[in-house]
Amino acid sequence: MVIALIGVGLIGGSMAIDLIESGFATRVIGVDAVDEHLDKALRRKIIHEASDLETAVSQSDIVIVSTPVDVLSRLLPEILNMVDHQIVTDVGSSKEAIQRVVSGHPNRANFVSAHPMAGTEHAGPEHAIPELFNGSCYVVCDKELSSTKALEAVQAMYEALNMCPLYMTSANHDVHAAYVSHISHISSFALALTVLEKEKDESRIFEMASGGFSSTVRLAKSNPKMWVPIFEQNRDNVLDVLDEHINTLSRFRSYLIKKDFESFDADIHRANDIKRILAQKK
Repeated sequence: MVIALIGVGLIGGSMAIDLIESGFATRVIGVDAVDEHLDKALRRKIIHEASDLETAVSQSDIVIVSTPVDVLSRLLPEILNMVDHQIVTDVGSSKEAIQRVVSGHPNRANFVSAHPMAGTEHAGPEHAIPELFNGSCYVVCDKELSSTKALEAVQAMYEALNMCPLYMTSANHDVHAAYVSHISHISSFALALTVLEKEKDESRIFEMASGGFSSTVRLAKSNPKMWVPIFEQNRDNVLDVLDEHINTLSRFRSYLIKKDFESFDADIHRANDIKRILAQKK
């Protein structure tokens, strides 16, 4: 397969590394609005060559669009206008908005809406790594709107990444993503801002920071150019989850005010059940 990689960053770059290593991709053509990204990807041999969008699409078998979701919404109709036999897929973290922009397009069947459920807090091709996706799941949304040929090709691509499939509607994806991903990022951003505000008064606070703090605020290092468009596109679902999160924090605050440590203990025991759920996933 010849792959056109539109957006040569962490996710797209990590996919390219493993697709080349597995033999699935014989050639990867990179397209990016930032020349420095292409230069880094070429030096690291993440891509075989750099090109413009139209040339890359015309020479490819599969087009992977790995850009922030606001850019994705703008580019997808344009890319679908260019395709003939080519299969197009994305890696976006919000799906209903993407589905709306391609709905009714004459080449909609060439497109597979997908989301590999893996990543790190870093951005850019310099952070692309092998086996980022190994053992994780990917979501295919609204599969009945894609052709059998397109589905089979994208499924084969993710098999080469050693990922397992999940199938759901765009609407269901966005609800679930808000709970398992989007709220985690908002919480991490908020905690980082809270501690940074306190640090102005207590300059030694970070000297006490341990692994627990680092793991909790790890996601606060994520790129705002990626995450603000996700929050915008999945705004309603994120608001619902955020309201529930705020209610839980308010309950914990009430326990402290009332010195109700028995209720605190009971809620923490309930929270511990997350270990069982995550163990089942493994």
